[in-house]
Amino acid sequence: MQGLSLKISQQQRLSPQQIQFVKLLQIPSAELAARIEEELEENPALEEGLEIKDSDEFDEKERETVEDLEREELEIGDYLQDDYAGYKMAGDSYDSNEESKERPMATVASAEDYLLMQIGFSLKDEREEMIAHQLIGSLEEDGYLRRNIESIVNDLAFTQGFTTNFEEVEGVLKKIQALDPAGIGARDLQECLSIQLHRRESDHPTCLLAIRLIDEFFDEFSKKHFVQLQQKLSVDESELKKAINLIKRLNPKPGGAEGGNLAPYLQPDFVVTNQHGKLDIKLNGKNAPELRVSKSFQEMLQTYDQGNKQQKEIKEAVTFIKHKLDAASWFIQAIQQRQGTLLKTMHSIVAQQYDFFLTGDDSTLKPMKMKEIASLIEMDVSTVSRVVSAKSVQTDFGIYPLKYFFSEGITHESGEDVSTREVKNILREIIEQEPAQEPYPDETLEQLLSEKGFVVKRRTVAKYREQLGIPVARLRRKL
Repeated sequence: MQGLSLKISQQQRLSPQQIQFVKLLQIPSAELAARIEEELEENPALEEGLEIKDSDEFDEKERETVEDLEREELEIGDYLQDDYAGYKMAGDSYDSNEESKERPMATVASAEDYLLMQIGFSLKDEREEMIAHQLIGSLEEDGYLRRNIESIVNDLAFTQGFTTNFEEVEGVLKKIQALDPAGIGARDLQECLSIQLHRRESDHPTCLLAIRLIDEFFDEFSKKHFVQLQQKLSVDESELKKAINLIKRLNPKPGGAEGGNLAPYLQPDFVVTNQHGKLDIKLNGKNAPELRVSKSFQEMLQTYDQGNKQQKEIKEAVTFIKHKLDAASWFIQAIQQRQGTLLKTMHSIVAQQYDFFLTGDDSTLKPMKMKEIASLIEMDVSTVSRVVSAKSVQTDFGIYPLKYFFSEGITHESGEDVSTREVKNILREIIEQEPAQEPYPDETLEQLLSEKGFVVKRRTVAKYREQLGIPVARLRRKL
């Protein structure tokens, strides 16, 4: 006689709502518009309109989590049939391996498209719009405007019959120079570097000194008359070196073009700006239209709901409408939760790397792991990984992928934790200053780092050197 037995087991499965949230959380902001457009086409109960509550003011107590949605007993449950399960369960094919695949950073087509997209928000009228299009179209591949303004005025007069003057064109040019990337629309290298430095709005002595170097002593700076600069500026060698290193990190070709093609630009997911010493963090919401549940669909449901639910056609209609309304509500809540989770994570990253976002100095970056951020925001590490994946942040110093801020650390002999990125920067400086004919082998580099307080093994030195793209000592030797 065959025996019978009972076996109880637990399995962890993601609900369709959780799958939807996970996928929305992972995609970058530049792709969000396409995803929303797809949902709008598939679900007639979802439409554009009615402003979604601003993510910055989204009350933590009011935010519904995916688990809350899963526990909530929905009225539609009495009506759902397998005939309509296809749309709701579209996420059942979710592949957990998808999140481990590296996604490319989302970009816009060209530098010109990127600038035209930005400038539209700051122009007053059609006159300025026409001038802006002429100026942006006159930019060269490296981002510079080498045609003088008088020529631009003449171009507009002869080609388009548009009469303007120097002051009006220069006013629009200033608006273009306020766009990203910093330095775009400059007429020469001095103006390009000056725009980038002034954009920082920093009162840090190194930044102020760098501004004076470019604005007042550019000729001496470009000719490397450093001794004269020390005397004129009344600064010591270390202060001057810090300012010069800051200038070296600026972008001399904001157009980013090489080989004759305009480079595509990253569209950042976050924008962090320094507002008089206080950091302001915003989520890039340009690609997320305002959404609402269709009022006409709700009215249609009330009409059908008052009919004879025993009739097959009415029952199917009510089931279909309720399901679409339910799916629209879930999608809007998932978008809101995505905004809240992204901002919460970004706030924690900025809090940990506050000095960097204020100064742009790589040496201020602290060692940081995703596990630490997950602990701060009280979420799983996998959630932080999805937030960081293929996301970027625009700062006063450029656009950085979020993964840039995560690194391992080593302990300085003083007991302070130091980012491996800082160690690599110091290693690069040592190699740059080594004798050309007698470059340092890895053993010597290990010793020199140790003298600076960084206890690093030789094989680790070799690994850092390789990551920096620096060859071994014998290949660095110069005759």
